[in-house]
Amino acid sequence: MSFEKRRDLSGQIYRQIRAAILDGRLRPGDVVPPSRELAQRLAVSRNTVSVAYDRLTAEGFVSGRVGAGTFVSDALEPQATGPPQTNGVTPAGVERAGGALRPREIWTTVQPPRAPDVEPEFDFRTGVPDARMFPYETWRRLMAGQLRASAVRNGMYGYAAGHRELRTAIARHIGVARAVTATPGDVIVTNGTQQALDLIGRVLIEPGRCVAVEEPGYEPPRRLFESLGARVVGIPVDAEGLVVDALPDHACLVYVTPSHQFPLGMPMSLARRMALLHWAHRHGAAIVEDDYDSEFRFAGRPIEPLHSLDRNGLVSYVGSFSKVMLPILRMGFVIAPPSLRGPLSAAKYLTDWHTALPTQVALAKFITEGALARHIRRMRHEYGARHELITATLTRDFGQWLTPIPSVAGLHLSALFHDDSPVDPADLQQAAAAEGVAIEILTQFAPPGRAPAGLVLGYGGIPIDRIDEGLRRLRRCLVSSV
Repeated sequence: MSFEKRRDLSGQIYRQIRAAILDGRLRPGDVVPPSRELAQRLAVSRNTVSVAYDRLTAEGFVSGRVGAGTFVSDALEPQATGPPQTNGVTPAGVERAGGALRPREIWTTVQPPRAPDVEPEFDFRTGVPDARMFPYETWRRLMAGQLRASAVRNGMYGYAAGHRELRTAIARHIGVARAVTATPGDVIVTNGTQQALDLIGRVLIEPGRCVAVEEPGYEPPRRLFESLGARVVGIPVDAEGLVVDALPDHACLVYVTPSHQFPLGMPMSLARRMALLHWAHRHGAAIVEDDYDSEFRFAGRPIEPLHSLDRNGLVSYVGSFSKVMLPILRMGFVIAPPSLRGPLSAAKYLTDWHTALPTQVALAKFITEGALARHIRRMRHEYGARHELITATLTRDFGQWLTPIPSVAGLHLSALFHDDSPVDPADLQQAAAAEGVAIEILTQFAPPGRAPAGLVLGYGGIPIDRIDEGLRRLRRCLVSSV
């Protein structure tokens, strides 16, 4: 036995004896050295050893026998090491160094995003709002008001579906902003869109059932549904949105982004939306409508949500405050069909009980005081200017290689390479990164070989005065790659 440092000596003695017992080096019934002897051997006080022995005795690792000494408890069995055995045979695929526990295969393939080692100088990544323009003073005042003792009241847990004041505010907000008719009872507050999808999947998807998603499309929902045991099928997208005729008859759920398809950017036509609703009604399937960044619409009339067209209670409308406010707040919601209100609330309760109450009430006041509407108006103007600049620059300076896909909403736009283009988008992405320009490519959003060659340019995270230089560097990389 040796010491790492001459601090917490009792703790070090306790931990080393405990480890020896758990590892089997000290077996049940073995004698533990007398405290006086061990103290002399370690050159510490007897009291130091006694404190360690008292702790081991209290936790049941050792026991004392009057006149005989201290012994390892007979109730302890040493832990087996190495791979688990089944009838003397090591199960296939279990590696000694990896331990005995094996996760399900899906969890060995999911790679959570990592923060870049160096923040890009010109950030055209998708899904990034401009955090610098958020009204922090207003939000700080509202949050501070909820963290006073008078606001916390009894400090008890809240309701799984969400705080009544926030559910009321959300119902009013989407009624005005998106013409979605909902009562506070229809609203389930969630920790962002991803938890909303998780709750819906838990409630509706049985293992082995088929779930349809757009292709190319947003990757996290696809992987989430797979993790729940679904068989996920990608459905192609054309100029009118999801190709309804390509849906398999046995799909139990369809996930779509009809207002602003991610990542291509076009809205789903009215004819296609009605066709999807008819298909779902015929097959008894659920539709999950992710109203992705629809608040930022720069031209034309707003697209009527599927939820507003639904007459059969088949559409779950999912929204988020991550893009209109800040992703770090992790606030979202589901407008649930009547048949799913109770089950979704129960699933939310079992998952994490409820979303943080101070944040919920602060957001409710942020909405009812008009701060959210003012912030959206301000950002719609700002993002519209960035969208217009990027579209014009792509058309003027990149026209011999790329064709922008028309879009009038959101925080990103996409452009397709011409069929005869020799450019490898992945090589271009890597070359641009070396120049400090972060972009995304369409092949990131579909399985290999099932997405067109093209670029996706977000403009939420890049100030308008840096767009020109960023696109100049991108064009320079493109010219070099041809």
